[in-house]
This record gives sequence, C-alpha cells and structure tokens, in this order.
Amino acid sequence: MDQELFFNLCREYAAREKLSGGIGTLSEKTIHAVLKDYMDSNPAHQEQPFCGYVADIYDGSAIVEIQTRGFDRLRRKLAPFLNEAPVTIVHPIPDTKWLVMIDRDTGEILSRRRSPKHGSIYSAIPELYKIKSFLKEPNLHFHFIFLDVEEYRLFQGCYKGRRRKSVTQERIPLSFNYEIMIDTKEDYRIFIPGGLPAEFTSKDFAKTARIPLPCAQTALNILTYMSTVTRIGKKGNSIIYQVTKLSP
Repeated sequence: MDQELFFNLCREYAAREKLSGGIGTLSEKTIHAVLKDYMDSNPAHQEQPFCGYVADIYDGSAIVEIQTRGFDRLRRKLAPFLNEAPVTIVHPIPDTKWLVMIDRDTGEILSRRRSPKHGSIYSAIPELYKIKSFLKEPNLHFHFIFLDVEEYRLFQGCYKGRRRKSVTQERIPLSFNYEIMIDTKEDYRIFIPGGLPAEFTSKDFAKTARIPLPCAQTALNILTYMSTVTRIGKKGNSIIYQVTKLSP
C-alpha cells in the first residue's frame, strides 16, 4: 500500500473534475480512473486489446480489471482472459462513506453527512456470487481495496414524509485504508468469522459475522462451492455446516 501515491492521485483527479465543470462530467468515473493509475500508471499498459476484448491493464504478462460494481459484466471476457493470462479483479469497497447531496441545477452542496454503514469483506459476497463459476480458476485473483469515499447524489425532491430522494452521480475517493487479497482457495477462509461454533447454521454465521441472513446464506453457498466449509447434516429446515480442515 502506497498511501502517498494514492493520495496524490486523488488530488490530481479531483482537480481534473473541477476543471471539467463538475462532478461526473469526466468520461471515466473517478474511483475507476484513480485505481487504474494506482495499479499501473504506464499508459502503454492501459486499455489494451486482448482476446477480442479490452483489458483495463495488460503489461504483457498479467491482466488487471478494475471493477467498481457489477462483476456479471466481466463474465464474457473472463473465460478467454483466464485461458491466456493471470487476471486480478480490483474491487473498491467503501469503508467510511460521506453522503453529499447536491442541487442538480446549480451544483450547490445541500448537505454532507457520514453514512452509518461501513464496508467489510462481506460487501464483496454479492459480486463474487455473480461469477461463482470462475472462482476455482487458479489464474483468478482478487484485490479488495477499502476506501473512505464521498458519494455525490443529485437531489430529486422529497418523498412523502419529507425524506429526500436522490440519484448517485459520482463517488470520489478520499483515502486508502487497507486491502485484502484472495489468491488461492485457502484465502477464502477470510470470510470465516472468529467465534463461529464448530457446527453452525446460516443463522449462526449471520449472527457471528454481524451480517444479514441473506448475505450469510450467499456466503455459505460460495464457501461450500470452494470447499471452505462442508455441509454435514440438517436440523429441521436448517443446514448444518462445519469449517473444512486444511489438508496436511
């Protein structure tokens, strides 16, 4: 992690936003652009044609795809990419998020508040599920980057009850907090929360990981597929799991 490099890139792209006339007017979303330069600033390696598609970064030996959301969009090019080169999917996850409401006509900032929600490694679960069939590929790697961000929303009026409605226009990175890599099947154990009982249900998993039950169920679906956990039986309508022992 190079905090100074990332901070300087954030400042550079923020300045470009101002010069271009406002939030979201650049041809490339800011987080995507910052991370692409952070991973490899050599323009000769960026936006490279490869196997009939375009790779965000290809340096002649490996591919990096910056995917802010929607892993399903990667499905078509992952198969040909993985047959030819290692692929790392870089996925930013907002750690702390500041919500900035702006007037859609004047660009005036109407409010700025910190979201009560925080990102975690479990924020990646819905995206991983979208490409579940590729997860066992030895050439596929993940780089999750946890950021503080400002999320700019265009004010669209109010619902009944005076709650504001808005449309997310742009997310601006503020700082690079930490990162998590997944390179091998064993690395999926990062999703096993500490304090989990030896035998557990999806409800136990959700409670221990402090995530919603649907997220826990999806996580266990992935972890079962990756042989990180094993289904060992049922209790009523609940499946009983245990963490798979590491091979000697």
